[in-house]
Amino acid sequence: MQHYRIAAIPGDGIGKEVLPEGIKALQAACAREGVELQIEHFPWGGEHYLATGTLLPDEAFETLKGFDAIFFGAIGHPQVDEVLAQGGFVLKLRKQFQQYVNLRPIRLLPGLSSPLRDRGPADIDMVIVRENNEGEYAAVGGILNGDAPEGLAVQSAIFTRAGITRVARFAFGLARTRRGKLTNVTKSNALPHGMVYWDRVVEEVRADFPDVQYEKLYVDAAATAFVLNPGRFDVIVTTNMFGDILSDLGAGLLGSLGLAPSGNINPERSFPSMFEPIHGSAPDIAGRGIANPLATIWSGAMLLEHLGEHAAARRVLDAIDGVAQNGPRTRELGGSASTSEVGEAIARLIQDT
Repeated sequence: MQHYRIAAIPGDGIGKEVLPEGIKALQAACAREGVELQIEHFPWGGEHYLATGTLLPDEAFETLKGFDAIFFGAIGHPQVDEVLAQGGFVLKLRKQFQQYVNLRPIRLLPGLSSPLRDRGPADIDMVIVRENNEGEYAAVGGILNGDAPEGLAVQSAIFTRAGITRVARFAFGLARTRRGKLTNVTKSNALPHGMVYWDRVVEEVRADFPDVQYEKLYVDAAATAFVLNPGRFDVIVTTNMFGDILSDLGAGLLGSLGLAPSGNINPERSFPSMFEPIHGSAPDIAGRGIANPLATIWSGAMLLEHLGEHAAARRVLDAIDGVAQNGPRTRELGGSASTSEVGEAIARLIQDT
């Protein structure tokens, strides 16, 4: 029997409500496929910071290195500075474990309606491959005399040949397994150093993938095309910030942030990868039992795919499609089901099919 160790970090807010439903789905699918999961929970996040003064203990990285994957809920607490929470937790984990690919599928589920008129599941099916360790979120810069009239701030984006090459190769390889098209989303017409270099290196990598259809598109034009012609896109490769923004826009095409999963991937598996919904901790609805768990459950399916458990992942994805089509649904999708009711329905579908 195949055995995996999974680190579960619920985090804050609705993370504590949706992650248990994701774990239910993982366990149900793995039980059907004869796979054993050992899941260990860790209390780290904003509440942990308020209680202990630290988001992550010093031994966190050494502890997590021993796991096959990390299943994460959300970070963010109203009493903790959000810059500290992101930089001291999520971004820190992504960089420490060289999770340089942020993988974000955008797919309209069967039975659901997009806010876009006359668009169905066949029209919205793309994957954003976001560079996850460099670019605009490299945290290079500083503030000088911030409170003075002459105060200034400098924020520098970092683009390295190695960083661009590895994420581009991943994206081109992924395009080969899908519909064979890759869009490089850039802004080299206005950023003549970093983004011009980004384009140059991406196009060098392109030479090794002559079978993949390639286009370059400026990010403002890409945002427009997301709304007017989402079927244009298959795989998108882009920078840290552009990928962050476009994936939230992509979730908007689906009608809910609760339908958007993600994976922070270390393709070489030298460190564990981390899987999480993109919706954040949503403190305004935390504790009410109304959060949509589908993005978290879908992130769990991505975790199984990454581990090579394709049959178990397929069971989870099929159950997600079944619940999306037939219910139950949470409120933002027009239903009245609770978080746990949707999670239980997913688990039952996995167990019964």
